[in-house]
Amino acid sequence: MPHDHSDHDHPHALLPPEPALRVKALETLLTAKGLIDPAALDEIIDTYENRIGPRNGAEVVARAWSDPDFRAALLEDATAVVAEMGFFGRQGEHMVAVENTEEVHNIVVCTLCSCYPWPLLGIPPGWYKSDAYRARVVREPRKVLAEFGVDLPEETAVRVWDSTAEVRYLVIPQRPAGSDGMEVAALADLVTRDSMIGTGLAKAP
Repeated sequence: MPHDHSDHDHPHALLPPEPALRVKALETLLTAKGLIDPAALDEIIDTYENRIGPRNGAEVVARAWSDPDFRAALLEDATAVVAEMGFFGRQGEHMVAVENTEEVHNIVVCTLCSCYPWPLLGIPPGWYKSDAYRARVVREPRKVLAEFGVDLPEETAVRVWDSTAEVRYLVIPQRPAGSDGMEVAALADLVTRDSMIGTGLAKAP
C-alpha cells in the first residue's frame, strides 16, 4: 500500500507555521509538563540578549575609545581584532567595524533575514528581525531613528549597512561627552546594545 502523506501521518504538520508561534507552542507544552519555568526562561533570554552578549561588544567599543592604535586596527580588520579578544565563531566570522562621527551616523539592518554578530552582541532583539524594521530602516532611516529616540542634526548623514551571511557589522558609537579619563571597564558600562546597532547612542556618564 502506498505511503499516505496526509497530515495525520505527520504530527509536525499541525504545528503553527511561523517560528515565533512554534516556539510559543513548544514553551507552552514544556511548561504544562513541568519541564521548564517560564520566568527562569525569560531571565535566561534577558541575560543573553541584554547582558552577556552586548558586554563583549561593549568591551571592544570601550577599547576603541581608549586606544587609538586599537581603534585603527579594528577599523582595518575587525574580524582579526575581535578574534584575538576571544570573540569569534558562528555568526561572527566576517566582522566589519564602522564608526559614528559628527558627520556620519551608521545603522545596521539585515534586509533578507536577521544576520547579526552574536559573539559580540548576543541574541538579536525581536524588533531587529521584524519585517517593519527591515523594510523601513532602508527607506526612511531618520524616521526610524527618531522613533528610537535618536534625533540627528540635518547635517549628519545616515548610512545604512545591510548585514549578510558574508559580513556583519559593529557600530562604534560616538564617545559621550564627559567620559574623558574614564577606565575601559567604566566606559564599557556606557555602551548599549542599540548603540552598537546604530539605533541608539552611548549613555552619558
